[in-house]
Amino acid sequence: MGESKSYSINDDFVAPMCNELISILYQDNDIVVIDKPSGLLSLSGKDPRNWDSVHYRLINGQLNSTAKFKNAKLAHRLDFGTSGIMLVSLNDAASSHLNKQFQLRNIEKHYIAMLQGWLVDEQGQISEPIAKDKQLFPRVKICLQAGKPALTHYHVLKRLNHPQRTLVRLTPLTGRTHQLRIHCWSIGHPIIGCDLYNSDTSKNLASRLQLHASDIVFQHPKTSEKIHLHSPIPF
Repeated sequence: MGESKSYSINDDFVAPMCNELISILYQDNDIVVIDKPSGLLSLSGKDPRNWDSVHYRLINGQLNSTAKFKNAKLAHRLDFGTSGIMLVSLNDAASSHLNKQFQLRNIEKHYIAMLQGWLVDEQGQISEPIAKDKQLFPRVKICLQAGKPALTHYHVLKRLNHPQRTLVRLTPLTGRTHQLRIHCWSIGHPIIGCDLYNSDTSKNLASRLQLHASDIVFQHPKTSEKIHLHSPIPF
């Protein structure tokens, strides 16, 4: 949902080295929930220089622990610049159960973002339809004619000065590619640090994309227990 879909990177793209470690937030025999750093791919690219990724580190034991998860499957993805919670299955039964929860939109996800400028309303929703932008891959675009329905709720957490910024909680109700980033941009408040959807100044206000997957609520695929996990904001 939301930023869970990762775009295919260009063939010429080489990801900078990511020295930050992946942390484990929860682990049992069926699932592992990790905290992804910004600047790390979710899946490895075709270029060997882009092999470093969440999935690569999981199956090779390169985490902030000695654990190795050879059967790991990502239940969803986060874009390269987005940090935060990712849900991973460790067997086929868990993978099938989690995939079904995502398809039925039974998994609740919240993101924290720092936006340029001050939002006027304390809360609201953005419902602009989203389509692929074939002329500007990997971007997407707002398109009333060909776009797919998309819905994002937002809630203001804090307004800051010098420069004016707004810290918001974003809750995607659909899962379009780049949904959170283009929705915020579409209302005139791009996410700070975003390299694709920005204003003349928003991209340069931070060294990273200030978007973080902070919370996830889901049903455990084996015990049916409701699990709510949180990752602190890193910016």
